[in-house]
Order: sequence, then C-alpha cells, then structure tokens
Amino acid sequence: MRPPLISLRSATGGVVRTADGYADITVDRLDDLVRLLLLTGRQTLLGDPRFRTRTARAAHRAALAAEIARELSPMPTDECVGLLTAAGIRASACPPPLPPSRTPPLEPRPMTADISTDKRGPLAGVKIIELGGIGPGPFCGMLLADLGAEVIRVDRPAEAGRPNSMPVLHRNRRSITVDMKNPVGIEAIRALTDTADAVFEGFRPGVAERLGLGPDDLIARNPRLVYGRMTGWGQDGPLADQAGHDINYIALTGALHAIGPAETPVVPLNLVGDFGGGGMLLALGIVSAVISARATGRGQVVDTAMTDGSATLLAMMYGFMAQNLWTDRRASNLLDGGAPYYGVYRTADDKHMAIGPVEPQFYSNMLDVLGLTDDPDFAGQNDRAKWPVMKDRLSAVFATRTRDEWDKEFDGRNACVAPVLSLLEAPHHPHNAARGTYRTGAHGSPEPAPSPRFSGTPAAEPTVAPVVGAHTDQVLADAGLPADRIAALRAAGAVK
Repeated sequence: MRPPLISLRSATGGVVRTADGYADITVDRLDDLVRLLLLTGRQTLLGDPRFRTRTARAAHRAALAAEIARELSPMPTDECVGLLTAAGIRASACPPPLPPSRTPPLEPRPMTADISTDKRGPLAGVKIIELGGIGPGPFCGMLLADLGAEVIRVDRPAEAGRPNSMPVLHRNRRSITVDMKNPVGIEAIRALTDTADAVFEGFRPGVAERLGLGPDDLIARNPRLVYGRMTGWGQDGPLADQAGHDINYIALTGALHAIGPAETPVVPLNLVGDFGGGGMLLALGIVSAVISARATGRGQVVDTAMTDGSATLLAMMYGFMAQNLWTDRRASNLLDGGAPYYGVYRTADDKHMAIGPVEPQFYSNMLDVLGLTDDPDFAGQNDRAKWPVMKDRLSAVFATRTRDEWDKEFDGRNACVAPVLSLLEAPHHPHNAARGTYRTGAHGSPEPAPSPRFSGTPAAEPTVAPVVGAHTDQVLADAGLPADRIAALRAAGAVK
C-alpha cells in the first residue's frame, strides 16, 4: 500500500498523494485543519486528547495533518481539489514532489580531517544552507564559510546570472537559485537540508512556516538539523512582527543611548545590532548547536534577535552599573568619552588621534610625550573635577601637530595612543600589512581577511563571491538529483 502522506506542512499546507496524482494544499490557519476534518467525515477525531483543544492541536498539528492526508488520499485529484476549493481552502493539482533525501546517520562525525594537515579551516565537513537574506545573515554565512564550512546560499531566480551584489559578504559560497513560491522548489530546498548540518534564515516570524520551510518541517525530516533564525525583534514579543533596522533594535536595548557625546547619541554604523549582536551571535549559536547535535543526534532552533544580542554586548556596562561604577548618562563614564584620557582628539590637519591610557603607567607615558608630566591639572588621573580642564588642555596640545607627526612621536612609547585611520588607510598600516589583516579581493579592492586564526586548521584563501545561481545544477546533482529531474525543475521554473 503506497503511503498517502508526502508532506502536509503542519498548519501551512503541503503536498498530498491522491488516488491518481498529487494535490498542493495551502492552509492559512490551524483552524482550517479542523474544517478539513469535518469535510472528510473524521470529526470523531476531535475527541482524541491530541486534538480536543486548540492548544493540543497546535502541539500535535503534524499528527493532525497526517490523519487528514489519509482521508484525502483515496480521492481522485480533481475531486480532492474541488472539495477543498468549495470549502474556501486553496488547493491545486501539482507535479510529484522530489523524493526526500536519506537523513544522515546520527553517529558523531569528525569536524575535519587530520588536524595537523587540514588547511580548509576548523569547520571543514560542516554543511550549511543559507536561505538568502541581507545584512546579518550573509555576515553569519561569511564567517562560517571563512572558517571552512560548506555554505550553500539559496538566492531568488530573478537574480540568476547577475554579478554578485555583495562581493565580500557572499564570498566562499556556492549559489543556487530556487523559487520559494513553487511547491517543487520548496521540495528541492528540503532535499538540500536533509543532508545538512544547519540551515538559517532571516525572514520575519512565520514566513518560513508559511513557505513550508519552518523548523518543524525540516527537523522532522532531518532530526539532527540545526535551524538558525535571524531577526531584529526575535520570534516572539509585542514587536516580533514589526519592521525595523539595526538602529531601531539598538535604540530599544540602551546601546544607542550609551554611545556618543552628551548632547545626542551617535549612529555607530550598523556594527552593534546587525553584525556584533546579530550575525556574529548567530554564527556562534549555530556552531554551538552543531556541536550539541553531533553529541546527541538532536538538532534545535537557534533564535537570534538583534535586540538580545545588542543587550548581551552591554554586559560589562550593566555589571558596572550594579557596582555603581557607571552612570546612565552619556559621556560621563570611563569608556564612553567621559574620561579625558579615553577619547578622540582633533589634530592640526583635521584628522584625529585616539587615546586610551587607562592604566597609570600608560597614562604617565602619554603625559611624557605630550609634555604634560609636570602640569598640576593632570596629577590626579581620576579627579573628575579636573576632567573638563584636562579635556580642553589635551585638545589644545593635539591641535598643534598633524596626525602623522603625533603618530611618530608616540611610536614605541607604550602609551595606548593610535592614529584614527580611514577605511582606505587601514589596510596599508605596517601592523595590519604585517599580519595580513586585510587582503585584496577578486574585485580589486581591500577586504578583511578571515579571522580568527587557527594554528592547526588555518582557513583557506577565500573564493570569489559567485555569479548568482552559478552552482544550481551542481548543488542539486550533489544532493542526489538525476539530470532529468534537474531539467524538470528548470522546465517548471522552480530553479534557474
């Protein structure tokens, strides 16, 4: 007897095998599943403890979906579609879905080959599917790929064949274009995740579920799969479904309030929310969950919110406040520009020097270079009453020479003083050049090199960001799809 259920995606629909074909059903609400029960004459199932209440149905919706699929399977496709359409439930005949790939074994697998010789990075052997997005998601993908993970980015078919718009953030990837509005395309993505260690997305809450690519859908097929989610507000909470950007998220957590002069907060690029509290934290979460899955055989969801992440970055400040060592006023504390010896000063050529001699010995070295050792106003480093006078004096002294002249004066003096370099200047500084902090990308411009550095499993040289969709056929073939199946996907417009 052939199995009736191919994949009815919880409360979002799916593909059901009928007596003579397949039907694609879209279920907008969990209550629609109950209506389907009534339509198919299985109302007695509502007495089952699993389905008796709305809460119970939500917890066992996959089982509920399976029961409904069993009732629909004996019907011819036309009859099934007609019945559902008449009841106001969207349904249509569809081609056969792709067969699910075999779920990988649950035994732990080594992260890499021989650690003494492997030059592919510490995450070699980890396979990750990136459902294309912008900002923190691609940054997470770059970090993981830089460290050796195989990252496959799923892009939109409309962009197929175009040069990559993000030559740095999208490096080290393979790119496949799949139509996520096409049921057959969804099955192609599922086939990829069946053998992956992790998948991550940056959609608004609920979107992945409506597509049939939510964690319930994918982890049911691959129990060891790690499912990463990247949002600004998180998967729940009063603002979860609201639009926003980095600046909004860090505003809500206190981070934006804490940065800048006393008069007004300063926009710190989108480093705090998008990248530090977003993509980088998602990468850490995914790696942590993959380690857990390899030990336990069980995947899980990693809910990464930029609000949570930017709050985490404030841990030290909250710790200081708990000890009455930090005030909730901008530019009045040790590390926020309040202290005269931790800040930025303009030079004679309208450039800047950054100073941070917090420790007394470095503070003394700075005063020596500036000729202020005997100035009584600087005798008490932490005399807050003198801080305004000290700031004015430092401003006047730094304004007497150019940035590069001061840089030479402080060279080798161990005073925690450095020139403020522009984005184009930074790659050419002798220290950055010696360490290879930057590299020249295939696009001909500087880009940051992979970091951190590993002694036993160093990262390989990054590969160029691919033309969008450049690897579609190759990735699908690697997933076990034969050439005729790939051709059928192209003919159906599911991939390009």
